[in-house]
Amino acid sequence: MPLDLAAPISAFFEATNRHDPDAVAGCFTADGHVHDENEDHRGQAAVRDWARGTHEKYDLTLTPKEVRDDGAGNVVTAGVAGTFPGSPIELPFRFALAGEKIAELVIG
Repeated sequence: MPLDLAAPISAFFEATNRHDPDAVAGCFTADGHVHDENEDHRGQAAVRDWARGTHEKYDLTLTPKEVRDDGAGNVVTAGVAGTFPGSPIELPFRFALAGEKIAELVIG
C-alpha cells in the first residue's frame, strides 16, 4: 500500500533518488534547514550542496516505509541504502512544512 506523503515530502524522496540536488533544494523554502550527521545546512544553496555531497559520498537510495504525524511534523521512517558501512539501515526523517515547501528536515 503506497504511503500518503505530503507533496513536498514525496518530491524530496523522488529528487533524492534521482540524485538531483537542484530538485532537492527546490523542495525547501528559501531559508530551509537540514540537520544531518550533526551538521546544519541553511538556505537552498546550502541544501543543494548538502544533497550533492551526500549523493557523491554515499550514492543513496531512500525508500519511505512508514509515515506518522507526531504533532510537530511528519516523521517518515525510510530505508537508506548506499555505499556506507552497515547499509542498508532505517532512519527517521522529521519534516516541518511551510505551505508547499519543506521548512526543516532533521535526519536521524
